[in-house]
Amino acid sequence: MFDIKQELKKLPDHPGVYLMKDDKNEIIYVGKAISLKKRVRQYFQSSKNMLLKVCVMVSKISEFEYILTDNEVEALILESNFIKEYRPRYNILLKDDKQYPYIKVTTNEEYPRIFKTRTVKKDKARYFGPYTNAGAVNVTLEIINKVFPIRNCRQRLTKDKLNNRPCLNYHIKKCLAPCAGKISHEDYMKMIDEILVFLSGKKRALIDMLKKNMKQAAANLDFEQAAKYRDKLALIEHMFEKQKVLSSDLEDKDIIGLAKNEHEACIQLFFVREGKIIGREHYLLSNIQDNTDSEILNSFIKQFYTGAWYIPKEILVQEDIDEQDIIEVWLSEKKEQKVSIKTPKRGEKNQLMKLVKVNAIQVLKQNSEKMLKKFKSNKEGINELAELLKFEEAPGRIEAYDISNIQGTQSVASMIVFENGIKKTSNYKRFKIKTVEGPNDYDSMYEVLYRRFSRGEKEKKSIKDIKKGTFSIYPDLIMVDGGKGQINVAKKVFKALNIDIPVCGLVKDDYHNTRGIIYENKEICIEKSSEVFKLITEIQNEAHRFAISYHRNLRGKEMFKSILDDISGIGEKRKKSLLASFGSIDNIRKASVDELANAKGMNTKAAKEVYNFFRQKRNY
Repeated sequence: MFDIKQELKKLPDHPGVYLMKDDKNEIIYVGKAISLKKRVRQYFQSSKNMLLKVCVMVSKISEFEYILTDNEVEALILESNFIKEYRPRYNILLKDDKQYPYIKVTTNEEYPRIFKTRTVKKDKARYFGPYTNAGAVNVTLEIINKVFPIRNCRQRLTKDKLNNRPCLNYHIKKCLAPCAGKISHEDYMKMIDEILVFLSGKKRALIDMLKKNMKQAAANLDFEQAAKYRDKLALIEHMFEKQKVLSSDLEDKDIIGLAKNEHEACIQLFFVREGKIIGREHYLLSNIQDNTDSEILNSFIKQFYTGAWYIPKEILVQEDIDEQDIIEVWLSEKKEQKVSIKTPKRGEKNQLMKLVKVNAIQVLKQNSEKMLKKFKSNKEGINELAELLKFEEAPGRIEAYDISNIQGTQSVASMIVFENGIKKTSNYKRFKIKTVEGPNDYDSMYEVLYRRFSRGEKEKKSIKDIKKGTFSIYPDLIMVDGGKGQINVAKKVFKALNIDIPVCGLVKDDYHNTRGIIYENKEICIEKSSEVFKLITEIQNEAHRFAISYHRNLRGKEMFKSILDDISGIGEKRKKSLLASFGSIDNIRKASVDELANAKGMNTKAAKEVYNFFRQKRNY
């Protein structure tokens, strides 16, 4: 049993991060302190001067943990990472905190590629982002591919091995075929340098570079190449003309504006590069009740720049923020260059700040109206559902389950969660069916529900042995995709585990559209125009979508496995090496023994196995 009074006495007078936990062992708040001893003790002293939100949070604390750091900057970094990972309910949180896409330039390869990714690695490649608008990334890549004909294959190219046959992209002039030695390494890297400048938003440097290359080509009487540079210049200058000039100092900066209401805050962020706006995004933050503008800006900056790959030299905010000095030190260390946070009071920058804040107010207003409409709709739907099922209270948490397979192969199940009518994607779970052979949805549903709730029972009895304890949170209602048979399966599981949770079935018509609900052996027809019909349709479609996406993923892996895993001497490492070297199964099939043997991790014996395998398989 955790004794808070005794543990408070053990706190060190040292910088660090503290994690507050509730009785379910969930982390509900993360904070940092110069002195853990002084800061953590403050929570458990008199509540007379505490904010309401802090009082409520403290009342739910069952225990706490702490981690020592060498200094306050380290504590700030650790705090930001923990908030991003655990998303504690009492911290100010960036909403919709998904993995935003980056543009990656593989400068760690001899002949770099460029593509969209959602994973940033320490692999010596260059990353640009994050971009919250995936469409903008796609448009940017489309422009780059149009102006710069670089490769997009996954072949492992080296300067001394460029004897491949050019693919279709070369013949339609979308690639200059470095794989076949059609372009020198020096000329290829010139294009990469131009792309890096383009992605950095440095208009003048890029235009100067292209003009220099154009003049050099003309001086060498290579008029065809000079014309290509001329066309690139025209296209890029046209693109930059569309960007609005915001700042006369031509410096890179981010401008952060804030607007808030009772329930949430909106951050409007303008990205200015070389004095021109290259993009803008808005972000919504929750749990902002009783927090000042300064505290909200502080939380946003820490959470946003924890994941940002590029940090400008200057960040403008509408008012001074808490811990500004320490945050500047952290950002400067991250950028490896001086970063300043400023609050403009007059002049051009102050006018820019007002412009950004006006945009934040407008976005918040639009979002509030949208959210209010959605909230009313969800509330009506939940209340109508409670009335249909004759519940005394509307169900707060609903879990829905769906099974997906094709003729019994790769059977999987999804568990999706709605709380107060809103999707809670952080609680979604997927299950791969382990004990059922063939297309048996009933036995599959039994396995999934038994695994889910038996795990929940174990967590309730021994919560400290499991990291987060999310299985111990039980729903007020379960929905299964199917009729009385699936409902009876669920009841059988609950009887075996001695738990009691209401369960209903979601039934569909002959066209696979939602028709109604089965509850307590009765089918309840629902008006299609009602809010409850919209709600259960959304729940049913979401459960089906989540199951299908998992099934497709596993099916794709199985297809890959079925081809290469049948080859003697080809394990997981060689499989990955072959795909990295040749780009596709088809290219592996076409390769000679010598080409296969030269791939990383391969030898002549393994190469012959692969070569002979594909010659024997006429279907490939």
